[in-house]
Amino acid sequence: MAVQWLLVCHGLVTLLVVVSFLCGQWPIFQGTFIQRIHFFLTFGAYDYFRRFVLFSCGSRGVDALHSAEYYCCDRPNPIIQLIYLLIIGTTYYIIAKSSFIYIPGYYISGIHRYTSFLAVGYLSAYPYDNIIFTEKECHTCKIPKPARSKHCSICDRCVARFDHHCAWMNNCIGERNTRYFMAFILWHFLICIYGIAALALILAGRLKDLQVVHILTVYYDIENSYRELAPLVLQWLLNSHNTQILVMVFLAVITMLLAGFFTYHAKLCLTNTTTNESFKWQEYLSWQTKVNEAKASAAALKASLGELSQEKKPPESKWKTFFSRSHLEEVEVVKNNIYDKGYLHNIYEIVAPFSTRRSFLLKKSKTG
Repeated sequence: MAVQWLLVCHGLVTLLVVVSFLCGQWPIFQGTFIQRIHFFLTFGAYDYFRRFVLFSCGSRGVDALHSAEYYCCDRPNPIIQLIYLLIIGTTYYIIAKSSFIYIPGYYISGIHRYTSFLAVGYLSAYPYDNIIFTEKECHTCKIPKPARSKHCSICDRCVARFDHHCAWMNNCIGERNTRYFMAFILWHFLICIYGIAALALILAGRLKDLQVVHILTVYYDIENSYRELAPLVLQWLLNSHNTQILVMVFLAVITMLLAGFFTYHAKLCLTNTTTNESFKWQEYLSWQTKVNEAKASAAALKASLGELSQEKKPPESKWKTFFSRSHLEEVEVVKNNIYDKGYLHNIYEIVAPFSTRRSFLLKKSKTG
């Protein structure tokens, strides 16, 4: 019973952390405990810990903390990573505590223990397009801003091919680590699939060992059909192995979220677009559409005034006027992404970024 309550609390805490971290700055949560949790996760917890180190160890302790922070994670505030490891560790503990006892054989059980433990633990070259990227200076770094880059306020540096700042990795996703970020998502997706499959096989083994279907059909005279047996078998599983069912539901939800996230970023990689650029393109296309509509409206008004100034013509048929195409319908804005050079080239650019290629390094050494 304690494991079930631990699972419920684990799910609620995970949901609260994710919602608070991602949505804590939304206006709807202003002044609520969600905003306060968001502040605690992003700034408060680490600030309190640093004050504690200063109080207990003095300035030398703070300097040692900064040195460890710089050499180990190279980013400030690793609180999110600690919470992430806590969530992963708790999920692993619940699965191990509730399900490993049903795996037949001591050695097989041991193999699953260690393999699952390892699975949890393993884890400017671009031209300016003069559309969404123009040659200008970074206001913070005071240097020429490369195309497709953006200054990250958290990392306090300009990031090449900036996609977004990932709090779970405590790093910006850019040119050199997009491949690792995609592998990070895919690996967690496969871990969740592995967990669901392993638990499903365990439950199937329990059904077979206890002969649940045989008992229902022989002793209770239940018809041997999926329609009749499925509700009864599901009811037995919920009564006897509710912890495993809850873990499977939790993993299934995480799997769907990871699948959607991976699909979205895979589409961006195939079109050689970043999350930052997708928002820029939306703003540009929206603005360009409004400009073109304004031009079309002005042209239509000018044409109407010209017709009025000419000699009076016989009126057009009502049907012809009804089916005539509006000038605004002719407005079309095309997304001209010069960085999209085909699926194969785009994938190769993710796997082997420009700045890591030998040709780029030789060119840079000659010019530098």
